[in-house]
Amino acid sequence: MKKGTIKQMLVITDGGSNSGQDPVAMAALAREQGITVNVIGVMEENLIDEQGMKEIEGIAASGGGVSQLVYTQQLAQTVQMVTRQAMTQTLQGVVNQELQQILGSKLQMEDLPPEKRGEIMEVVDELGETVDLEILILVDMSASMKNKLPTVKESLLDLAMSLNARMGSNLFSIFLFPGKKKDVEKLMDWSPRLESLSSIFPKLTAGGITPTGPAIQEATHYFERRRSLRSMLTHHEQNIEESGV
Repeated sequence: MKKGTIKQMLVITDGGSNSGQDPVAMAALAREQGITVNVIGVMEENLIDEQGMKEIEGIAASGGGVSQLVYTQQLAQTVQMVTRQAMTQTLQGVVNQELQQILGSKLQMEDLPPEKRGEIMEVVDELGETVDLEILILVDMSASMKNKLPTVKESLLDLAMSLNARMGSNLFSIFLFPGKKKDVEKLMDWSPRLESLSSIFPKLTAGGITPTGPAIQEATHYFERRRSLRSMLTHHEQNIEESGV
């Protein structure tokens, strides 16, 4: 089985979107590109309204990911849990596909005897430690998020520490919505390190609308551009090898 790369989008928000494309539809398009979309809804004492809750669940369902509502003080452990859970879910899907190719199209992991299931889950756990991971984090910067940003920063640093303990490589990128001048703004390009957040985050100011749909759409394009660049570089390297340079 090829090790491959798992691509995840992690949306951190505290309510429903109110601008641009339907985020549930945009999450479905991301999933078609092999990107899992996870959503964490951050609450304070007041609960997220029903529309916001439905949207959070809908985005994760159509994006093939995990959704979780959480109080601000529990955010750090939730960010790690959702990321790991989505990774396991994706890997189980990959293993199921492999099993169907070997044993027949109707077979699922649940159909196997318990000891076989246990062996397969060991493989899934091992892959979770070795698979390469690309996570694009989308942070809601609407006015109601202002007091939550320090906790978001700490949560992302904790996530980086947790994932960096794995053997597989990690790449992180961060987008904000809304940005200073447009709906979506790139805060950090792909990097294996999130430590620079400590200096960037305190300077951010929250305010304005919540364009979740455009943010997911832009993040999907960003993954696609990275994929195109990677295939172009691979093709270039092959040409150099063939020409004997």
